[in-house]
Amino acid sequence: MSNPYQAPSARVADFDGGINNSGGGSGIVVPEEVKGWSWGAFLLNWIWAIGNRTWIGLLALIPYVGFLMTIYLGIKGREMAWRNNRWDSIEHFNRVQRSWSKWGAIIFFGIIGIAILAAVMMPVANDYTSRAEQAEQSE
Repeated sequence: MSNPYQAPSARVADFDGGINNSGGGSGIVVPEEVKGWSWGAFLLNWIWAIGNRTWIGLLALIPYVGFLMTIYLGIKGREMAWRNNRWDSIEHFNRVQRSWSKWGAIIFFGIIGIAILAAVMMPVANDYTSRAEQAEQSE
């Protein structure tokens, strides 16, 4: 008996004549399983671009252009990664992109958490230093 909760298989052999066309450049047809939003490309933009050999993503480092490039990478990043890199299968590609998304979220929310912690602790630290100065002056 098979597992009813197992995700369906998306093998390269199931589409387009069974040819794995990853890494074929801009002229290839991208499988439907590859298309979609890329949180890894959106959150880690230029780092993701280097890791996936999508050199246009380095435009994210340019002020003002970077904001638009980040959105573009989120929308088209998965397709560009499929075209620019050779992947073993769609499962392999999705596993790697899921990992990029996971680490992007960890880093993003980690930075937000540190920023919130700093914002909360700053008034406490200022209050501590002002009380310490008052204590020194009263002695």
